[in-house]
Amino acid sequence: MGKLKLGLIIGAEESKEPFEKIASLGIPTCQIVCDAENIDKLNLSLIKKYAEEFKIEISAIFMGFQGQIYNLKDGPKTIGLVAPKYRKERLKLAKEFSNKVKDIGINFICSHIGFIPDDEEDPVYKSFIPVMKELVEHFQKNNQIFTFETGQELPSTLKRTILDIGMENVGINLDPANLILYGKANPLDAVEIFGQYVKGMHAKDGLWPNRDEFLGKETPLGEGMVNFPVLLRRLKKLGYKGPVTIEREISGPQQIEDIKKAIKLLQPLL
Repeated sequence: MGKLKLGLIIGAEESKEPFEKIASLGIPTCQIVCDAENIDKLNLSLIKKYAEEFKIEISAIFMGFQGQIYNLKDGPKTIGLVAPKYRKERLKLAKEFSNKVKDIGINFICSHIGFIPDDEEDPVYKSFIPVMKELVEHFQKNNQIFTFETGQELPSTLKRTILDIGMENVGINLDPANLILYGKANPLDAVEIFGQYVKGMHAKDGLWPNRDEFLGKETPLGEGMVNFPVLLRRLKKLGYKGPVTIEREISGPQQIEDIKKAIKLLQPLL
């Protein structure tokens, strides 16, 4: 079995600097983060050119939406396509995002789609599934695979959602830390439920939320509750061959130090 590749999450910039940074760390792949509202403002061909110059593979692009609040209190009303208030506008934006990304040959698009209801009879869920089918069908026409970023729903709920959408170009971008930060699942249990639907992953760590918190706490890799040695072993046993994409949601010199520590921790596990 071949070794997995490391990756790093970067913001979408018309600059060589992010790719120079990735190359200097010896990381061969990346995921690019961009809000759907900003995709038209970017010269994606130039970004692709810089990636090729530094021999960095763009494994996926992460689609965000403006106005999202990533916590347990405000998230259900503001995140993704589950939130009824934003569905129509964001569906249109997501299709345009797909069209734009197609032009530079990125085939994987991932996104936080929102707090999917656990009850399949919930009116929010029943009205959400047709919207997702419409989006995934659009992705299919563009030869793209949509992957759900994990965290805001139970793993069993997400798997049921994929089955209800009923299309082959749907998968999961596993973020083990998010499952903890939102208090939803032990990542090791989640992997057993998700199985071969995992098409991408974020290497991020974190701590469970306390009762008076609206979100858990992200930590450097190895300082949280994610058991990466067992997690990666289980993923590989299930046939996972995608990149292990490091995510550290801080900035500045400390981010670089934490990324270097993450590389050191992950390298022997690949």
